[in-house]
Amino acid sequence: MRKSLIIIIFLFISYGLQSQVLIALLLGDKLNTGKIEFGLDGGFNYSNISGMESNNYDNSFFLGFYFDIKMKENWYLNTGFLVKSTMGIDELSDADLEFLQATTYDTEGKYKQQLSYWVLPVLAKYKFENHMYAEAGLQFALLRKSWIEFNSDIDGNSARIKETNTDMLNRFDTGIVAGTGFRLLKGMGWTIGVRYYYGFIDVYKEGSGTKNNSLFLKMNVPMGLSDDKKAEIKEFKASKKEAKERRKEEKKKKKEEENENTQ
Repeated sequence: MRKSLIIIIFLFISYGLQSQVLIALLLGDKLNTGKIEFGLDGGFNYSNISGMESNNYDNSFFLGFYFDIKMKENWYLNTGFLVKSTMGIDELSDADLEFLQATTYDTEGKYKQQLSYWVLPVLAKYKFENHMYAEAGLQFALLRKSWIEFNSDIDGNSARIKETNTDMLNRFDTGIVAGTGFRLLKGMGWTIGVRYYYGFIDVYKEGSGTKNNSLFLKMNVPMGLSDDKKAEIKEFKASKKEAKERRKEEKKKKKEEENENTQ
């Protein structure tokens, strides 16, 4: 188990997105036990940086993997690793661009700040009997790179220019995170949820009060099944089939009674 985790972390960092689905498929059954659930974690991220003049949210796609580790009864430890997670702010103002010492262009267009992080969430999760859950905890992030992006589209002629400004930012970020969601198929399918993050550390070294905040719309897809989960799904399918047959018999019986009454 420990060796599998080391392999996963190494491959995720080394090969990034291309390795994630392959790893999940190869090791899903091995990593899923009666007390641990492993799978892919992905969705859309709407982010902003407080303390800037612009208040426009940027949106991006995020992807990684997750672990749900059962602690006791309905309590779980939720963690994982997001290898692709971009935060930022859209439509920077002139004051923002001046603060960031960004290169500006005579062509009409929009500027945005992009921050690419590796993210490690650590949350306590409580699963309710109705398949809803609530979670809260901390999130830690390491900045990979950051850039100011200029986008222009005039009369069908588009342009995109990126200017790196990683040296202006603090490399580490941490903050509080809370969320909720629902497990589909009576607790045995995919999970959909929402998670909100607010950072404690200034994004910019010289920008007091500049904090990351982000709304994650997420989906968890379990990869592989433990023996207990396989048995549970088998039982669920059997009960569903039985219920279907029972409804069919009841419908047939009702139709026969109606035919007898009409005679």
